[in-house]
Amino acid sequence: MSSAVPPGEDAPPTVVKAADALAEATRTRVATPPVRPLFDEGDLETAYAVQRLNVQRGLAAGRRLVGRKIGLTSPAVQDQLGVDQPDFGALFADMEVPQGGEVPAGRLLQPKVEAEVVLVLGRDLPHRQCTVADVLRAVDFALPALEIVDSRIADWDISLVDTVADNASCGLYVLGGTPVPLTGIDLRAVEMTMTRGGETVSRGTGADCLGSPLVAAAWLASTLAERGDPLRAGDVVLTGALGPMVPAAAGDVFDATITGLGSVQVTFATEGTEGADK
Repeated sequence: MSSAVPPGEDAPPTVVKAADALAEATRTRVATPPVRPLFDEGDLETAYAVQRLNVQRGLAAGRRLVGRKIGLTSPAVQDQLGVDQPDFGALFADMEVPQGGEVPAGRLLQPKVEAEVVLVLGRDLPHRQCTVADVLRAVDFALPALEIVDSRIADWDISLVDTVADNASCGLYVLGGTPVPLTGIDLRAVEMTMTRGGETVSRGTGADCLGSPLVAAAWLASTLAERGDPLRAGDVVLTGALGPMVPAAAGDVFDATITGLGSVQVTFATEGTEGADK
């Protein structure tokens, strides 16, 4: 992208207005009202245009795109948010929290945590009709992960178009530390247990993620290839929640274990300065 043409130069005013509201909420840590009144409730293409504009702005500011997240794959999470289909968002390098690390106080607006399987690709996935076999050939290794979802929309008052516009409500993510090849692992059968302060708060299986994290990844690969922006070797793919998302507060410690993949942990700081904007 040429630096002479700022992102959004040719975007419709509605897209710019929604993108500006979400970007301002991110900057100020003050949530915005829903953006859905700006366009038709079912207009997913406009919602993705809003998301794309803020991704382009991030890239223009020097952020590094490292992969994608799939959202709304778990029936439990779909029920929580009142939606009936998955979506996707972008992952930047500055959204990663180290395994066992700490989320600074004030970094996010209204965070919730969910546990999921991450796939890291060793090959491109350029096919518009991507299969599970294509995904299996492309995956280099898997990891357990915590996604810290966060809505820039006040009170999580979101519809599908709100969350799509808001980068699929992605905040931060934490990856486990031991890469595991998929040989011998049935991701559909893995079992997830997530605790908060030692108390179990979420459970699920691989089958709760669109039937399997591999099916979710194939959906994402096909969807992105259709849009001319396919998954590439090296991409990190957060495949979607295996169980309900859980609100997080200062001082909370979350641990998740996924059978065959290991465990992952994150702490929410009780005090301190806000995380630096990236």
